[in-house]
Amino acid sequence: MPSEPRFLTHHALRIKGFAKVETLAEIADLEHSLVESHLRDMEREELAMFREARALWQLTPAGKAAHPELLAADVAAVDLARLGHVYETFLELNGAFKELCGDWQLRDGAPNDHSDPGYDKKVIARLTELNGDAQPVVVGMAEVIGRLSPYAPRLSATCRLVEGGQHNMFTGVMCGSFHDVWMELHEDLILTQQIDRAAEGSF
Repeated sequence: MPSEPRFLTHHALRIKGFAKVETLAEIADLEHSLVESHLRDMEREELAMFREARALWQLTPAGKAAHPELLAADVAAVDLARLGHVYETFLELNGAFKELCGDWQLRDGAPNDHSDPGYDKKVIARLTELNGDAQPVVVGMAEVIGRLSPYAPRLSATCRLVEGGQHNMFTGVMCGSFHDVWMELHEDLILTQQIDRAAEGSF
């Protein structure tokens, strides 16, 4: 069964914590105007609030408290054990991705100033390889839960941007980078499976 659209908006905001409408629309794979309508309804119901200074939305305590029940309804007909099997492979890739991010940000223990294009090219080639390895895994998870389907094309799109020279799209924060999308996916999987991130030890 497809996820209810308003739940997708609520869930996207739970994943991000703070986010602009366009970011939530991308995660939820919904039209910008529909997401904004959901948020305004949630604001009236005191489930979400808008921070005008930075144009960011966030869930209220009531919105956070309402999320688990909505999530349970969303996955009620899902065999989460199937997702768990694929998730084990994702965790292996996650370890490789964390190492890759470290190699992009640091070189020989010092901040990478990106003055050596040869070094950066090798790290980007590894990102391309990792994305290729991740694609069937993410697609496999989307076959279990349809709302995960936007993540695979989003990862590939950001990977292409990095390959094309937009290096901030590798590990940049709050810019729709590969790292941003990967972290959103991981948080989505943790929430969906009710995993304790600290117990899992995956940060």
